[in-house]
Amino acid sequence: MKAITQSQERKFRGLAAACCILGLWMSGCDATRTKQTDSGGQNKPKVVSTSTMITDWTQQVGGDEIQLKGILKPGADPHVYEPVPADSQALEEADLIVYNGYNLEPGLIKLMNSSGVKAKKFAVGEVVKPLDFEYKGKRVPDPHVWGDAKNAIAMVNAIRDRLIELSPEDRQKFTENAARLTDELKRVDTWITKEIQTIPENQRKLVTTHDAFQYYSRAYGIPVAGTLIGISTEEQPSAQTVKTLSDSVKKAGVRSIFAETTINPALIKTVAEEAGVKIAPRQLYSDSIGAPDSEGDTYVKMLVANTRTIVEALGGKYSTFEPAEKPEKTQ
Repeated sequence: MKAITQSQERKFRGLAAACCILGLWMSGCDATRTKQTDSGGQNKPKVVSTSTMITDWTQQVGGDEIQLKGILKPGADPHVYEPVPADSQALEEADLIVYNGYNLEPGLIKLMNSSGVKAKKFAVGEVVKPLDFEYKGKRVPDPHVWGDAKNAIAMVNAIRDRLIELSPEDRQKFTENAARLTDELKRVDTWITKEIQTIPENQRKLVTTHDAFQYYSRAYGIPVAGTLIGISTEEQPSAQTVKTLSDSVKKAGVRSIFAETTINPALIKTVAEEAGVKIAPRQLYSDSIGAPDSEGDTYVKMLVANTRTIVEALGGKYSTFEPAEKPEKTQ
């Protein structure tokens, strides 16, 4: 075997050093690519929400730490919503599905329970003890639990806990976001109570298109004097139902009745005409928050808008709700 000359040894050393440098450079590139992938959101948990109220809460609690897909759009009626193929794909790709429960969204619940959906499922509305309602001869839970801001606080904190289970490393962020939102909900809850009390007691009577305000009524001391249909908008009121409600409105001496954003207002207008009362100038948000840039485009703003509509239509003295100042974002 020939001896290696000093010249050849120097070449080998140089080649080895070059390979080392190249290896370190490639390792650094891989690390950079991995970091960019993480920051681009590829590894964030995928969460799907059903109703617009739940989407709003989940977005505020989850923030940038989750990938959120809300199925129902503002103005959509969860009672009668028919899923589309894109909904099936979203549910199948999800890590967590947050829905209302109490059969609010029957079409989506049926789809969620199909064999292709492996995500964890959480009926957030069912953390609230329901009020009952008679429907088709049976006592069933009223799903409109968000009418009471105190219920919303319970649901926001439940969403926080589920997100922490899904992504424990983001516990602090989820906790801070939920605390900020619950503070705002406490403020609006107190404000609504004071606003409703400005309505003359004999005018505190709520007549709406469908029975979506039982929780609001109970929480804030304004009895539901009548509704055109029950808890589900699937119902089709008869001419006799319209007449019966019109007679009840006359007897109760109701000052004004209310249409809703997710339901055709034609029949409730007929009730108003036959009873000789006014329809409130603005519609109530019942099963959905408002469209972007509307007065009810978040859950809190929805409650504020509804309360203003009720107070002004029934002779109360509306005063502006002052939201808490948002903290400045740190760089």
